Amino acid sequence: MHDYGFFSILPPVLAIILALRTKQVYVALIFGTWLGWLIINGWNVFTGTFATIDAFVNVFKSPGNTRTIMFSALVGALLLFIQYSGGVDGFMISISRFIEKIEKSKKMKSRMFVQLLAMITGVVLFVETSISSLTVGTLYRPLFDKFKIPREKLAYIADSTSAPSSILIPFNAWGAFIMGLLLTQGIQRPMAVLGNALLYDFYPVLTILLVFFIIVTKKDFGPMAKAEKRTRETGKLLNDNAHPLVSDTITSLESKEGIKLRAYNMYIPILTMVMMMPVYLFYTGYPSVKDATGWFDYLVQAIGAGSGSSAVLYSVITSLLVAMVLYRVQKIMKTKEMVDLTLKGISEMMPLALLMMLAFSISDVSNKLGTGVYVAAQTKAWLTPQLLPFILFVISSFIAFSTGTSWGTFAIMMAISVPMAQAQHANLYLVVAATIGGGVFGDHCSPISDTTIISSMASASDHIDHVRTQLPYALFVGSITAVLYLILGYVMH
Repeated sequence: MHDYGFFSILPPVLAIILALRTKQVYVALIFGTWLGWLIINGWNVFTGTFATIDAFVNVFKSPGNTRTIMFSALVGALLLFIQYSGGVDGFMISISRFIEKIEKSKKMKSRMFVQLLAMITGVVLFVETSISSLTVGTLYRPLFDKFKIPREKLAYIADSTSAPSSILIPFNAWGAFIMGLLLTQGIQRPMAVLGNALLYDFYPVLTILLVFFIIVTKKDFGPMAKAEKRTRETGKLLNDNAHPLVSDTITSLESKEGIKLRAYNMYIPILTMVMMMPVYLFYTGYPSVKDATGWFDYLVQAIGAGSGSSAVLYSVITSLLVAMVLYRVQKIMKTKEMVDLTLKGISEMMPLALLMMLAFSISDVSNKLGTGVYVAAQTKAWLTPQLLPFILFVISSFIAFSTGTSWGTFAIMMAISVPMAQAQHANLYLVVAATIGGGVFGDHCSPISDTTIISSMASASDHIDHVRTQLPYALFVGSITAVLYLILGYVMH
């Protein structure tokens, strides 16, 4: 690979700065990707521009990218289905009755209760981050709107309970991926190492605890406090200049006239999607299982080896098919109505599909430039065993923030952090935890992360507003985590 040095970090940094400054995230990603290919092509404007166009096309050469974009588009159809069938209105009626009982008991305020429900849902759905954030946004958006809770708060809760819970309960593709990386570094008992490392994985734990604290105490700060004040005083769920990733057509479709409003028309499709996720992870992963010691080990290995992008796509397709049968049996919709709704839902999600294509493009050009490898290499020479966990956390954070991928960060940094821990006799568990935590932290902050994008989409929030309101919370937790690694690096050496 050609060494582009300092220039390798310019494209993602430019894209992130432009996105945050101008709020034109599409333009920012295009310029960032273009700069990357300009650098690769020796600053030749013509070849760099044509290479950029080809790079956008080549995104679809990756089956994983294509499946993720298809999943995002089909979600639009599912959202229209559950609204038109009366499922959302039925859910609103049933949950409102339950909330009235809560209010009468005077044990908890309904506004707080709804937010806690959203948080718990996000943590419980630890199997896959996309399903977690999508389900939280879809289920609770109508309730958050009813109780005048800003869309930014819903996006924050959805985002902050997806990846953190997935990494803390690693019986999923996340855990399998990290254990695979540990195996390639010669770790003979990767499950034991990962389990011990999670004891020091402070960032996801503190992130979930902060969500709980903010909900219970109402002690919002930074841009989120302003968003809460705006909604409380004016009733506006979004800023005046906001551009939510999901259109009003998707979020405010009326139920079909003359039908009975039933909550299960929403529950059944959503639960189908959630419950089929581990089934399809098992289906796509079981051919890779080797040397399982029992049925539980076989199950864990199969789910862990499964394809996340395949599983989410298969799950949403299954959910759509179940919804079609369910609504047809009730005579809510005819076949033509279903087809029309599906096409309408897909068309309304095209801006999101475009955004994901651009995010994948800049991630790809960053990999070709060796952004992560360059950043990691700059620190090798002067690291000490005591500073190792702290520095690895900071580097992993920066790489994940710049590239928008925690998994890509794990792949780069595990190959560096584990050998360094062994060579310098540093605490291996602490080093692995710092690498994992940094990847999750950077990904959580990044505006080009697919998890961040899906959280904005599911919550119908302006994407940059979501990033801006979430960032102070993430930085607060990240700073505490960095200090803990700095202290423990000296204490445990």
